[in-house]
Amino acid sequence: MGRPEADADGPEPTRAAVRDRLDRVTDPELDRSIVELEYVDGIEIDGRRVEVEITLPTAWCSPAFAWMMTVDARDEVATLPAVEVVRITLREHMHEAEINRGVNEQRSFAEAFPDADGDVEAVRAELDEKARVARQYNATEALLEAGLDGEAITGLRLADLEPLEADGTPDDGEVTGSLAVYVADRSFVVRVPRAPIKRYLEKARETGLVSEADDVLFRTPEGEPIDPNSFDLVHRRGRLATVNMSSQGGICDGLREARERRLEESADD
Repeated sequence: MGRPEADADGPEPTRAAVRDRLDRVTDPELDRSIVELEYVDGIEIDGRRVEVEITLPTAWCSPAFAWMMTVDARDEVATLPAVEVVRITLREHMHEAEINRGVNEQRSFAEAFPDADGDVEAVRAELDEKARVARQYNATEALLEAGLDGEAITGLRLADLEPLEADGTPDDGEVTGSLAVYVADRSFVVRVPRAPIKRYLEKARETGLVSEADDVLFRTPEGEPIDPNSFDLVHRRGRLATVNMSSQGGICDGLREARERRLEESADD
């Protein structure tokens, strides 16, 4: 992927900067970073050219999911001003040839997989909604632990959040510190951890549900404001989404560990 606007006289990209960008890429089914999941096998930097090797837990991981992760990795690394060329190599996957060629030649998923049934962006949108629901559960759990009830939580808007220990807006890059949450027309305030709220806001913005100060903060899985009387039901649905992702993540972790053991055993032979 070319980056002709890169500053030829500026500093070259660093492994730390590349890794930071890759940390923003998530497995769309698990909503966890591909760095955290240890999918990134290698980062090679040659001047302003960056090559990244990725291996998923199984060779038969959905080609749509694999495509999303490799495209997102390419695009994230390409945002670094010092990078001119990005090449992503997916290894040990049954469709690695099609994915590597398509991603690195800037093709669309439909061009790479002309016989595929369905649009990869529709799959991405569905998975983003599941991730939003799971992140909402974690955010509302933090608010419940802070002493708010369902009625107070369903009435919150983006304008009711203010950072305490970090500068900036509630959904900026900071993940540490706390947020002040103003309730009941700002008649009182509670303090909550910043991280779960920030993660939720990232996905709520991506899915187009929260953007303006007066927007209702939390929604049903269908995207509607939550009736206070239905908060417990919506919260339980969020818990189910979280448990499902956690279970899938456990399976993937087990598959990855099994693959690593096989590689170690092969190296010892």
